[in-house]
Amino acid sequence: MKDPIATRDVGPRAGTPLWLYMAGTTAAGALLLGVSSLELGMEQLILLSREPLVWVMLCMVMLGELRPIAMPGQSPGSGAPTSLPFTFALVIFYGLPIAAIVQCSATIVAGVARTHAPHRTAFNAAQYVLSLGVADAVLRLVMPGLVTTPWVPVGGEIVVIALAGAASFVVNRVLVLCAVAMHERVPLRQVMFKGLRQQIYVNGVLLSLAPLIVIAMTHSVLYVPLFAFPLGALYTSALLLVKRDHQANHDELTGLANRKLLTVRSRREIVRAHQEGARVGLLILDLDRFKEVNDTLGHPTGDRLLQTLAQRLTHSVRPNDLVSRLGGDEFAILLPKVRDTESAREVALRLRGALAEPVRLDGMDFDLQVSTGIALYPDDAPDFESLMQRADIAMYVAKTDRTGVESYDPGKDRNSTARLSMYSELRRGLVDGALEMRYQPKIGLADGRAVGLEALVRWRHPSQGLLTPDEFLPIVEHSNLFRAFSAQVLDITLARAADWHAEGLTLPVSVNLGVRELLDPELPDTVAAALREYGVPARRLVLEIAEQSLITDPEAATEAVERLRTLGVGLALDDFGTGHFTLAQLAGLPLDEVKIHESFTTRLAEEASRGHTVVHAAITLVRALGMRATAEGVSSAELAEAALEAGCHSAQGHHFAEPMHPRDVLPWWTAHTTRTPAGPR
Repeated sequence: MKDPIATRDVGPRAGTPLWLYMAGTTAAGALLLGVSSLELGMEQLILLSREPLVWVMLCMVMLGELRPIAMPGQSPGSGAPTSLPFTFALVIFYGLPIAAIVQCSATIVAGVARTHAPHRTAFNAAQYVLSLGVADAVLRLVMPGLVTTPWVPVGGEIVVIALAGAASFVVNRVLVLCAVAMHERVPLRQVMFKGLRQQIYVNGVLLSLAPLIVIAMTHSVLYVPLFAFPLGALYTSALLLVKRDHQANHDELTGLANRKLLTVRSRREIVRAHQEGARVGLLILDLDRFKEVNDTLGHPTGDRLLQTLAQRLTHSVRPNDLVSRLGGDEFAILLPKVRDTESAREVALRLRGALAEPVRLDGMDFDLQVSTGIALYPDDAPDFESLMQRADIAMYVAKTDRTGVESYDPGKDRNSTARLSMYSELRRGLVDGALEMRYQPKIGLADGRAVGLEALVRWRHPSQGLLTPDEFLPIVEHSNLFRAFSAQVLDITLARAADWHAEGLTLPVSVNLGVRELLDPELPDTVAAALREYGVPARRLVLEIAEQSLITDPEAATEAVERLRTLGVGLALDDFGTGHFTLAQLAGLPLDEVKIHESFTTRLAEEASRGHTVVHAAITLVRALGMRATAEGVSSAELAEAALEAGCHSAQGHHFAEPMHPRDVLPWWTAHTTRTPAGPR
């Protein structure tokens, strides 16, 4: 049994199908309660009301109504109430009238405690009475000669109780989900089987306790409260499961759905739309000039601004629409049901208006605008991946042309043909061995000696020459080439590291991992196989994980990092300071090194700025966690000295060396093994 229509407490308009249904159900429940009470008789009701057992059961039912067993995907306060075994025990022991009166009393108390609207509380009480009435009817029909008041089941009669419990569950589910389907304006079949397996399991566990409670009732009233302990344990474990599920599917900062939940929900809605011949809409929103807020006022202020905007988005969409955060200042809105492009545009304009209202933080007003891209299934794309891509393209058109809102237009997709061509060329390039590596030294600031090398990938394009990662990595990340790409980068790097090792150069070599590479379940096996093939010790390989990879899906990324740690390779966090990754999250990861992004490193030379103090504090905390701090983008001796004084162990940048061709690394290393410290001490 569960609480219906938990999304909103606004009553249905009189005369609507939902209003008629709720009114009819409430009237039927009230009629059944009245008839059954008259059948029992007022004198018998008064006698039973004086029994301590009835009052103890009432307390247990009230407590159970306030502590429902939460389930993943359901709204707070809904779920199977832990009052169910006690109410069902009352049906078995006393019959329907006492059970219905106790349940209605508890439902009213719970409704007042949760500030539910009267119509909702009345409907809840009525559907409980009808469900219990079905259970009582099954018991009376199957065993008319055995069911008396009070009645204690024995032996094979448990089968009849199970049948009565199953009938009660079915009636309750149908009554509730009919109301939910009308409220959400979806077909009944769409909600009827959602979470059914879990509902059957939880309700089966609760109903199985009812015969035990009946036996306890016959021996002593003091035994009944003892059932609160196992039910409390069940409630707590279910709550932890729901919290874990919520963390895995929601953004930590804003509480919105994350990319994982958006993907799952979108694919499900696309399947439904395909079956019904309907449309699904996807909106991609990107905040304009948000980077200026982070750079000027810092990430804490930016985070609070994102939280405020997330709340506005949530309150500006329809009940079934899904708001998600893709990362940074980018959001997505899934429209499970949309009539056409113009309807989706109306939603986008409404959201744009809601976000355009100034946000006041720390005495300042922030006036931000959003650029929104719209794409529809099946009009613009045949699947979710394409839908996401087309909405993203439309968003960039809106941002570039400063129009605010744009629908996907193939005529404005300037990059689709070029990207497709580059994808084909890159795929051929991987087969032909067109990837090349450049290596940039990492210098120890205390003595100026090289302490490592970072492998930087390049692609020798057949017509455009040597391309940097910014020009082709987005294609790798958004295609099925990432696995072959990662394997080839590892092969080239480790083969070169093995050659250098034979010539006496034993510096560890770093390789960068993208989001998809990190989350690839085959990555640990790929790395282990490459290390074995080239005979390179695991400690000579360092895997650099971009901060953005840990933000996209923190739980999955943490598990991936833990798996890589078991290989014995070095692990470093790259580009620290570019996203919303915090030092609190950093403490839970088995990292050896944190690389401070260039945008943070440059602040070390600004001694009078607040940014200088923040970077100093971050480096101090990194060292306190037992990790090395490396400054990236060091372009001058002054900055190298500032990084050394701040506590950085090492640094990289043009001040020390540009990325080098593999043939130049060994001569450079030989010439710089006796180099003086990086900056004046």
